Amino acid sequence: MWCSIELQTMFNLNSNTMKKVLVIAFAVIVAGAAVAQSLARNEKSIHALTPRNAVFAWSLTTADLGKIKVGKPVTQSFTFINQGDAELVISSVKASCGCTIAEYSKEPIPPGAQGFVKATYNAAHVGAFNKTVTVNANTEEGVVLLTIKGEVVE
Repeated sequence: MWCSIELQTMFNLNSNTMKKVLVIAFAVIVAGAAVAQSLARNEKSIHALTPRNAVFAWSLTTADLGKIKVGKPVTQSFTFINQGDAELVISSVKASCGCTIAEYSKEPIPPGAQGFVKATYNAAHVGAFNKTVTVNANTEEGVVLLTIKGEVVE
């Protein structure tokens, strides 16, 4: 009460004008508090809806094995780091033919950790080859193709 009397005297305001000033000040304070609560609620909602992703970061996806001997299996290891913020899980790895065997990290790969996929090619015929290994995982792209190529010689 004494504050409004001092403001009235200081700014030479009549009582009706003073009431209007106080009502407007109160409305501004209430509106500011409502906006602050709304912003805080929206920020929490955005963080709750942000998906966590696993992300492959491959050292290479195509390997040229050069010239290899017929009947001598050759293994290529493809390594990756999970650069996402969720565990990376490889659900399946399939070679494009029976002449290629694939192995892979079967345990979930935590963010920042390394995993692998190995492709072993057993060349039965002389000539050029180009084989793929399909990797299915819980990443945004879902499927990655790894390639081994080269030439089989006697």
